[in-house]
Amino acid sequence: MKQHWWKVLGVVLVFYTIIWGFLGEVPARFILNESIRATYFHVTMWFSMIILMTASLVFSIQYLSKGNRLADLKAKETASTGVLFSIIGLVTGSLWARFTWGAFWVNDAKLNGTAITLLIYAAYFVLRGSVDDPQKKGRLAGVYNIFAYVMMLVFIGILPRMTDSLHPGNGGNPAFGQYDMDSQMRMVFYPAVIGFALIGVWITTLRIRMQKLIWKKEN
Repeated sequence: MKQHWWKVLGVVLVFYTIIWGFLGEVPARFILNESIRATYFHVTMWFSMIILMTASLVFSIQYLSKGNRLADLKAKETASTGVLFSIIGLVTGSLWARFTWGAFWVNDAKLNGTAITLLIYAAYFVLRGSVDDPQKKGRLAGVYNIFAYVMMLVFIGILPRMTDSLHPGNGGNPAFGQYDMDSQMRMVFYPAVIGFALIGVWITTLRIRMQKLIWKKEN
């Protein structure tokens, strides 16, 4: 049980987020109204994705420096879970946009940057699938993963702040901390980030264990 405390914590925090995310009080903001609750289930996905992609980057660097096959596997599976979270973030964002901006998709710098980022990481998995030699695959994927991470930061973190954007904290719009979120929302938001990130790590560890079992069966 001592080894699995973080899994229990992740589940507890996610349930806490779901319950208080729908039942807790939220500030009455113009246009957003009750839809501001989506903050707990949309913005947190991007925070979790960035955490996972950062871990994937670290594992890729480890592989490039030491050639450890397990590090390459961890880089792949962590990126895979990160993509899953980004897709969930994109879907929840589209639903939120429908009720606040009037359409599922608008010409917004951050939305477009997110779509490009997903395509970049999709190419990462295509690259992995196109090479048979494990060592060559690991080296190419490791180098590309560094490139993909840098592009992710550019498209979802830098460019939206330099151009007009409907997202808070971008294009001159005030950030959530300055305008939308209050202290009560932060009591749900930050635990939600931790909870969803831990669930993402849990999913990743399960995928890694499955692949290791496949390796043992092949050998």
